[in-house]
Amino acid sequence: MSLDQRAENVLKNLVETYIHDGQPVGSRTLSKLPQLGVSSATVRNVMSDLEELGLITSPHTSAGRIPTVQGYRLFVDSMVRASTPTAAAVTQLSERFEGESDPEKLLSHASDVLSELTEFAGMVVLPNQSVTRFHQLEFMRLSETRVLAILVTEDGRVQNRVLSSADGFGESELVQAANFFNQRYKGNTLSDVRRLLVKDMQADNDEMHRINQSAIQAASQVISAEDQGTPSDVVVSGEQKLLGVPDLCQIETLQALFDAFKTKRDLLDLLDRSMKADGVSVFIGEESGFSALGECSVIASPYEVNGKVIGTLGVIGPTRMAYDSVISVVDITSKLLSQALSGASRS
Repeated sequence: MSLDQRAENVLKNLVETYIHDGQPVGSRTLSKLPQLGVSSATVRNVMSDLEELGLITSPHTSAGRIPTVQGYRLFVDSMVRASTPTAAAVTQLSERFEGESDPEKLLSHASDVLSELTEFAGMVVLPNQSVTRFHQLEFMRLSETRVLAILVTEDGRVQNRVLSSADGFGESELVQAANFFNQRYKGNTLSDVRRLLVKDMQADNDEMHRINQSAIQAASQVISAEDQGTPSDVVVSGEQKLLGVPDLCQIETLQALFDAFKTKRDLLDLLDRSMKADGVSVFIGEESGFSALGECSVIASPYEVNGKVIGTLGVIGPTRMAYDSVISVVDITSKLLSQALSGASRS
């Protein structure tokens, strides 16, 4: 939808005024703004046109108007410019991620930072196994029949699993099995490693026959367990801050919202949509497709490790939010988290 310059200016100033004041905006209020420079009657006529287009609406019997979801969408797509943070602010943000090399702590920390800076709920989706890439596998012999398998993924996460076998494991055979895995499957996703491994074993691979079959089976167990384990999860921080947001004060609204935080299924589905997006995605109200988020907006962005997208992060708050500053916070945080995770994966 395109508007002429006057209508666009009226809508832009109406949305900005409503976001700032939280009250329906009347024509007299807008006509007093120096940047518009038009009469109250002119503003009133333009507002009438905007209402017919479904971009603004009148709540109850109020003479003022507020933006609809469609109005917010046009505002965000055409009129919002992400605010540019100061160098000092970027430095302060960067320091939040310095000195930490544990990927899981970095992800949790990013969620906290998003909440602190926006005063809304911060969210980070943990890397999905379908995009998590295998980096290294090591074995540590615990006894004749028990081995500790250590799986390292490219994003720096480490998973341990104790394996048992009645056949026993020899030290040299474990080293051979680990070397075989690391040379043959490094850089593939866990799902691909599992499929390739099954294919290689069915192909009666000569190299596999030289290696203890129990060790190969043990390695296969580790990959399969991680690939088919728990689905992606989402870390949420600061959800209690939404209790103080006037726009979300209805008990039914809060109950549905906190149920969504508890089950996380809808949040994961929504945030996963932004995995393939180029930059920041904005979901406003009913656009999310979930009734629990009907009064909310979700701003999300993918994050990467060494140039490969592995997850998303974002903020959930009321539809009446300062989109320019929140978009900027989400964008910068995703970039800083990507840098920190990439550094952790190389250390």
